Amino acid sequence: MTQQGVRWTTDQVLALAPDASSRKAGSKLGAAGPWSQTGSSDEGAVWGQCKGSGSKPYQTIVDTGAGGGAGPAYKCTCPSRKFPCKHALGLLLLWAGGEQQVPAGQEAPEWAEQWLAGRRERAATKRTAQAAPGADAGAAAADPEAARRRAERRAQRITAGATELEQRLTDLLRGGLAQAEQSGYGLWEETAARMVDAQAPGLAARVRELGAIPGSGPGWPVRLLEECALLHLLVQGWLHRAELPADLATTVRSRVGLPASASQAAVRDDWLVLAQYDAADGHLTTRRIWLYGTGSRRTVLLLSYGAAGRAPSLALPAGLTVDAVVSGYPGARTLRAELGEQFGAARPMGPRPTGVDVAAGLAAYGEALAEDPWLESWPVTLADVVPARDPDGGGWQLADAEGKAALPLTSQAVGAAGLWRLVAVSGGGPVTVFGECGFRGFRPLAVWSGEAGEVVSLC
Repeated sequence: MTQQGVRWTTDQVLALAPDASSRKAGSKLGAAGPWSQTGSSDEGAVWGQCKGSGSKPYQTIVDTGAGGGAGPAYKCTCPSRKFPCKHALGLLLLWAGGEQQVPAGQEAPEWAEQWLAGRRERAATKRTAQAAPGADAGAAAADPEAARRRAERRAQRITAGATELEQRLTDLLRGGLAQAEQSGYGLWEETAARMVDAQAPGLAARVRELGAIPGSGPGWPVRLLEECALLHLLVQGWLHRAELPADLATTVRSRVGLPASASQAAVRDDWLVLAQYDAADGHLTTRRIWLYGTGSRRTVLLLSYGAAGRAPSLALPAGLTVDAVVSGYPGARTLRAELGEQFGAARPMGPRPTGVDVAAGLAAYGEALAEDPWLESWPVTLADVVPARDPDGGGWQLADAEGKAALPLTSQAVGAAGLWRLVAVSGGGPVTVFGECGFRGFRPLAVWSGEAGEVVSLC
């Protein structure tokens, strides 16, 4: 087997599509008809020319990540602003079909080599800068006194905004929650704008979430009260951050919206890509990628962002293993990490995470919640569970093989195509499931059947 390693599957390629329309358009281009001069290198590059409506074919090149970059990268001469575009998806689907479609061990044409050489040069420059002792620190500390004054001014603005927010929460509770439904969303949007002015985007985001609760269905006053309590706790945490343990204070700063960098020691490991999915709020698309270190037995979360209407640049197909360096962010129970240099091409799936029973999964989430009260979910791998209908509520749940305990599936999973894939893989028998365990229930993201079964993405 060459350094390029295993070719991706069709499902892994389609999982990279930024939206449903791109997935459909890319699938139509996954045949040999419109393609010419296709090839792939031992270093993980794939290229080809696709006939379009114009006189010149589109030149498409994909670096699958083997060249030391952080995940796949795409280049196409088409005017699309989506990444990957339909031509890149079609090329990868063609490549997934085998060497008869896209030959391996080829030398890249000049137009592709120029782009690849630029990527290699930028990766080498980045590695050199990271290896230089004190290089980043020296740049950041060019004027430490000015940086300190800026940090103090921002902290003062956030404190003023937090104090105002606390008063508004007090007024809301004093006047009764019914006024929240009567006031409409405008009250919350105005309050969120005040938090943006205070340079506290984390507080602003939580205030906007409050605005969607009133009138959202039966039990909304209880949900609103719960969220107000969490927001009150965060405000108090900020106002008394000097009295908190260091990790919890770091978590509070992060939840409020202060930027942080990956400062924990870098770990090189074989990272299994468990899941990847996007969430959009109208202004920003957030991509969540879960990795599991097969040697360190750590689970980490990569976050990548894209402007409205554009997919984030970082993309990793679920089910493959990448040899890479990962650096963690500070904070209590913080799983967020940053992907660094990759070494070689992605390989077939490595050892899966060690699964636990339902009770242990709930206990893990509870322990994490005790250290970070604003935590919405926690990654858990459940072993020997069976998807089944909830006999009481009519929804779906994951029950242990003995039927002694069960976790309800979240509304995000119920009715989605991933749920039916989960049921199909299970076939009524026990499976291993990775997902996010939270107060709303369990969201399944990946499933394995048997000891040697491949991971099936549920996203």
